[in-house]
Amino acid sequence: MSEQIELSVVLPVFNEEMVLPSLFERLSSALPMVTKAYEVIFVDDGSRDRSLDLLREIHEKDPRFKYLSFSRNFGHQTAISAGLQETRGDIVAVMDADLQDPPEVLPSFIEKLREGYEVVYAIRTRRKESALKRAMYSAFYRILQFLSDIPIPLDAGDFCVMDRKIVELLGQMPERNRFVRGIRSWVGFRQVGMAYERQARQAGEPKYTFRKLLKLAFDGIISFSFMPLRLATMAGFIVSGFAFLYGIATLFQKLFTTTTVRGYSTTVILICFIGGVQLITVGILGEYLGRIYDEVKKRPLFVLKDKGL
Repeated sequence: MSEQIELSVVLPVFNEEMVLPSLFERLSSALPMVTKAYEVIFVDDGSRDRSLDLLREIHEKDPRFKYLSFSRNFGHQTAISAGLQETRGDIVAVMDADLQDPPEVLPSFIEKLREGYEVVYAIRTRRKESALKRAMYSAFYRILQFLSDIPIPLDAGDFCVMDRKIVELLGQMPERNRFVRGIRSWVGFRQVGMAYERQARQAGEPKYTFRKLLKLAFDGIISFSFMPLRLATMAGFIVSGFAFLYGIATLFQKLFTTTTVRGYSTTVILICFIGGVQLITVGILGEYLGRIYDEVKKRPLFVLKDKGL
């Protein structure tokens, strides 16, 4: 009979060799304040530095600190999902490995969970990123909440603690283009947010590039809303309506007035406008179709090259 684990902590890792020693020390200090029966699962997402070597050393030093290593970079959300699959704890926490999510706040989050909630998610305050990045994050969450078919909390990232049954439900979601915080909201149950001050990176460079953030935004919106398709349909009706009215006005001017029908510039503008709307609509359809194509291939979410469990 394997040892009963009370708490599991999942941390995706990508090129974090400068942070891992400090992270190990802080987790080793913070987690015993919750329980002695814990495990930490690092998921190396195809790191190109010494992260995997350090994770092996940490595992040898303390077997409660385990690791999975991908054969290449499969993405942050996939890394979280892989870690969740390996957890055994009654309570499961998800954190970033860059120490922007301080391990010291975990006990208060778990205490809140024990009040009867199934999910306690972190609400980020006083982010240490640039003003432009903060504004983009804020805009994304508000656009997502407006478009989404389910309520997704504002300014809530992946940092959370969850009851075991929530983790098992997340494991039943087979989708490839994953948006974990959205799936977490979709399952329902009693969920509550707790504010915390998001720290600055202790070392290294941010791993979420603008391109990766943009993909995450598209995944979130397209996975949880049909609104872009509806907006494309509405735009088509509006443009068609304007074109119909413009055609009637042009015909009236031709038949019942002596004014010369000019409108070369107007015609070009209308053609370009309608063409732009069509291309945007095709692009929206392509985003949904591309994700359907990705799903039907049924490739595995990730490939492991090494693990220490």
